[in-house]
Amino acid sequence: MHSSKAGGNQLIGAALERFEDLRFLRGKGLFVADIAMPGMLQAVMVRSAVAHGRIRSIDTSAAAAMPGVVAVLTAADLGASVPRIPLRLDGQASYKPFEQPVIAVGKVRYVGEPIAVVIARSQAEAEDAADAVVADIETLPAVVKAQDAMVGKVLLVEAAGTNSPASIEGAKGDIAAAFAGAFHTRRERFSVHRHSAVPMEPRGLLAQWDADAARMTLMGAAKVPYHNRKLLAQLMQLSETQVDLIENDVGGGFGVRGEFYPEDFLVPFAARMLGRPVRWIEDRRENLMATNHAREAECEIEIACDRDGRIRGLRANSIVNTGAYIRTTGSTPPRNIAQVLPGPYRIEAVSSTVTLVVSNKTPSGTYRGPGRYEADFFRERMIDLAAADLGIDRVEMRRRNLVRDADMPWPMPTVVPLNIPSECDSGDYSITLERCIEEFAWDEKAKLAGKLVDGRRRGIALGCYLEGAGSGKESARLILQTDGRVMVNVGSSGIGQGIETIFRQIAGDLLELPLERIAGVQHGSTGLVEDGGGAFSSRSTVMAGTAISLAAEKLKASIRAAAAKRLGCAPDAVVIAEGIARGPDDRTVTFADVAADVPPADGVYTSPKRTYSYGAHAVHVAVDPGTGKVDVLDYMAVEDVGRIVNPATLHGQALGAIVQGLGGTLLEHLVYDEEGQFLTGSFADYLMPTASDYPRIEVHAMELKPSPNNPLGAKGAGEGGIIPTGGLLANAVANALGVELHDLPLSPERVWQLANGKAA
Repeated sequence: MHSSKAGGNQLIGAALERFEDLRFLRGKGLFVADIAMPGMLQAVMVRSAVAHGRIRSIDTSAAAAMPGVVAVLTAADLGASVPRIPLRLDGQASYKPFEQPVIAVGKVRYVGEPIAVVIARSQAEAEDAADAVVADIETLPAVVKAQDAMVGKVLLVEAAGTNSPASIEGAKGDIAAAFAGAFHTRRERFSVHRHSAVPMEPRGLLAQWDADAARMTLMGAAKVPYHNRKLLAQLMQLSETQVDLIENDVGGGFGVRGEFYPEDFLVPFAARMLGRPVRWIEDRRENLMATNHAREAECEIEIACDRDGRIRGLRANSIVNTGAYIRTTGSTPPRNIAQVLPGPYRIEAVSSTVTLVVSNKTPSGTYRGPGRYEADFFRERMIDLAAADLGIDRVEMRRRNLVRDADMPWPMPTVVPLNIPSECDSGDYSITLERCIEEFAWDEKAKLAGKLVDGRRRGIALGCYLEGAGSGKESARLILQTDGRVMVNVGSSGIGQGIETIFRQIAGDLLELPLERIAGVQHGSTGLVEDGGGAFSSRSTVMAGTAISLAAEKLKASIRAAAAKRLGCAPDAVVIAEGIARGPDDRTVTFADVAADVPPADGVYTSPKRTYSYGAHAVHVAVDPGTGKVDVLDYMAVEDVGRIVNPATLHGQALGAIVQGLGGTLLEHLVYDEEGQFLTGSFADYLMPTASDYPRIEVHAMELKPSPNNPLGAKGAGEGGIIPTGGLLANAVANALGVELHDLPLSPERVWQLANGKAA
């Protein structure tokens, strides 16, 4: 999409600094917590301290009488029927009984579930009153482990008669024949621990009800504001035209932020009931306790191989602990586990069944690389084990099985009963592997594998992955302003991925305008375009970028038509460049001259096909057998992402994702006791990586195989960095210690147990 004309902008592909960074570095960001309105009230959620129990009563009288308190709401104040939150993606009828009510009704099912809302003049007064709410809850047995929940001795939803809402299968080829003809098979059981995204800025909402206009405005929207507007309107019995969701600056999303939570109904409901603005700001304990958790899954997986290491088939049975309810994206990670289990490998036969199980834990949802991180861990561990069994080098085992350019498009397993097919669009997956081992100096580092150096065992590993992204629908609107500059409006949301910069580059290149002539990029708020998909599944550049390109063609056509009238020529004879329209006789008019005659140009892009970027990572670790501490000495990542719009923002996304993966694998763990009590409610207990933890990470991005599925040739690449980290680090630690490793996290305690022969 670079300009082919002499002197063209060449903005796509340029490593420009992010436009949005300047306001953040200067403290000029505008977050929900920064906004105040006249008469604004503060909301505080009262959350259950019981993991599973029947609500006998909730006494709010003492709280309601406290200074500054305006109201205390429970389920009884919401009317005869308390709304429930439906799934956003991959819904099935069997999920309906497991949808979460916006406030606890009759029962509580996890520690942190909202049971009341206190609204007061100030945050302090609301918090004091929240402590005075008395909940009489009959404690019921809690079930926290998926295997125990499957037995069904304790049911979270008695009417459903089961704790398993559904099973999802990924199917491809003749799995029975693949195993029947195999030279070697191996079966193992693995597990991934519960952890999740922890954005720098917790969630926040500010709702304002205009009674005269019968209009609700909700600030703090993120990720999928158009979907959430539709859902909020439905739950509040309003039309969509009566609801505006406004996206403010967002301090990180990563899949968990921006889904529809109970607070997204309760805060607007309180604002309408009281006729005053109501703001709610989540604290860190709430964030860890109540925002979507992720990842917790176990898998029994079996691999079938030929003598030369060719993988004939994979079959697996996985269980995903989804927590107490099926939230808006709760079925997406299980679906992805089922579909992406074979990853970037030429495996003809796959059978992967994933069972969803509810438990008395916080509900789960998507987190960067949902399901893919888990599937990669299961698969990459099995490949290392199978390679050792067969006496084949780990690199060679992968080299022999990677999808080739001639195989494209390569079909992925079809997900049933959802009937979701997919296929890899383009790529030669061995290229990134070869580049990775070369840049990493694999042969040299391999000599250290298992060696004791300065009291620590050295280990190396590599892993391959793919990242599916970019399908659905997205919208953009380009507006030619009276000063001749162009404003870019998109339905996609900004959650830190740099879209204000990237979309400027795309629009500037396609309109032949310098960056300073792009007035800005407005995103996420529901009044900007008619409809929008949002920011998830690494889709923004692919979907919104393409929508911008379609709108740009329409805007140029309108400018040519308006200029042609002024210049007395045919529109096709008008040449546009640098904000000037030039006729065949060399007369010109500026964009500003014709702005009044040029309507906004809308672009809507719809695609059922996903893009698949791919890559290879390698790591060198040092493991201290005395403490269990794992140090990452060197980390190499190589990925092919099709067309690169901005190498600098891409590098930042890859680097950040890798650090999140390292932290999630080595440090982070959301822990419950046997009674369902949440034990990791602060950063003293839930460990996060710091800026100095992983200093030696190198990322190389390539653009060898553009996607044929969109005119930009771009592929989503915001999640790829995190996907292989679990399997990669597990293989490296196993390589260092010479042990079989089946479970994450690789916490110091667990690694010490492995190193000293004490692991279960």
